Amino acid sequence: MTHVLGIELGSTRIKAVLIDETYATVASGAHDWENRFENGVWTYHLDDVWVGIQDAYRELIYDAKKSGISPNIASIGISAMMHGYLVFDRNNQQLVPFRTWRNTMTEQAASLLTEAFSFNIPQRWSIAHLYQSVLNREDHIQNIDFITTLSGYVHWKLTDEKVLGIGEASGMFPIDSESLAFCTRMINQFDELNESERVGWKLNDILPKVLLAGNRAGVLSEKGSKLIDPSGLLRTGIPLCPPEGDAGTGMVATNSIAERTGNVSAGTSIFAMIVLEKGLSDLHKEIDMVTTPAGKPVAMVHCNNCTSDLDAWIKLFEEIIEALRLDIDRTTLYRILYNKALEGEADGGGLLSYNYLSGEHLTGFEQGRPLLVRSPESKFTLPNLMRTNIFSSLATLRLGMEILTNKENVHIDQLLGHGGLFKTKGVGQRFLAAAIGVPVTVMESAGEGGAWGIALLASYMLNGSDSMSLENYLSEQIFAKMVGTRVEPIKEDIDGFNTFIKRYKRGLPIERAAIENMQ
Repeated sequence: MTHVLGIELGSTRIKAVLIDETYATVASGAHDWENRFENGVWTYHLDDVWVGIQDAYRELIYDAKKSGISPNIASIGISAMMHGYLVFDRNNQQLVPFRTWRNTMTEQAASLLTEAFSFNIPQRWSIAHLYQSVLNREDHIQNIDFITTLSGYVHWKLTDEKVLGIGEASGMFPIDSESLAFCTRMINQFDELNESERVGWKLNDILPKVLLAGNRAGVLSEKGSKLIDPSGLLRTGIPLCPPEGDAGTGMVATNSIAERTGNVSAGTSIFAMIVLEKGLSDLHKEIDMVTTPAGKPVAMVHCNNCTSDLDAWIKLFEEIIEALRLDIDRTTLYRILYNKALEGEADGGGLLSYNYLSGEHLTGFEQGRPLLVRSPESKFTLPNLMRTNIFSSLATLRLGMEILTNKENVHIDQLLGHGGLFKTKGVGQRFLAAAIGVPVTVMESAGEGGAWGIALLASYMLNGSDSMSLENYLSEQIFAKMVGTRVEPIKEDIDGFNTFIKRYKRGLPIERAAIENMQ
């Protein structure tokens, strides 16, 4: 039996999984790590990348041996958090510390590029970081020979190939949906913007090559093998699929890469990835345009705040339980309180909540203040409080989705939900269906994550790319027998959420006043 190795470098954990020929995870390993805030920059040290990968792989091998499995790795895939800024000189030396997606130092560049391209360039995109460095006339600019992302860097060191999967590439620089490569028109525009700066390079010469799902993206070198497994037991010559970002592997892991489908990831933050039938007709600064790993256009609605304030309320109830010396574990408490929300009035009884622990670009807030507001007529009950807090977790996403459905006439047949909001069966799922007005499915595999998603892409490169599309491969070979729960929107819930969202929009000045008056 052969196996496939998937490795994903997330923001707090590096995870490695081994899947077998049935696509089941048979072994896994993980390594916790954290970003650092150094000299005003959120970063990770590249030495820590390899320490983490080696630790996760070592745990995976140990886990496999416990189960009597001798890994026979036939292909490998690398994934990581998208965006950010990694630049190297012609001697392959890193020029500045890795600037992650979390940095918000590129507002000037992002604004200028958005205007020049007539295409939304978010601050976290690699091209925004590059152009901001040019505008700042940073010393390293003249020496740049290669720019990439974290997954592209790891893949390069393992294979000597300077490539990216198209989904990951679409978070560096805009993609041309016809050529399925970086947009030539915008590359030329960028070079024109740079002419007066005399940077000494053309953008096309320093970007990685764009590859599609199913393409071969090099083989594991002798040096690369030892970067994963210093013991030298991992054989060389293993083929790798194109490296992808966490958004792309999330789409794969939830089987949401077909047109008119999408996935919603709901945890500390919340974002929706909607696969479009065609590109958007207009520029919307609230919407990021990326692609699936197969190159189909994807509209991304990203919101900074989701369950953190909701979790804080539940922690408060947990303190009450501890004070009463009752024995209720946290999982049970979540289940009880989430299900209480189903007993609430359709609109939450007139309550209003803002879950903004941090700023929210979609509604124009650079800072946040969590708020619960009610009138004397509001019905302040536990079911209404829980329903309102869950509604609040979905509200900003709803506002972003309105741009797609109302202004762009985007049609969505179903959404796939994954993340902490959906752990209590049937609650977050039902309210998301009401908020967006489309069916929501939660698969049993939704907890597998991006390392499993990139392993599936590595498997597709070996076993399916010559005979079927990625969409068909996932649907027919992998997800056909997997169990999922589908919830249709309920009219009463839709009407209730619509009433709530009107109240939410009217109340935004309350949030503004709280920020201005509560320091």
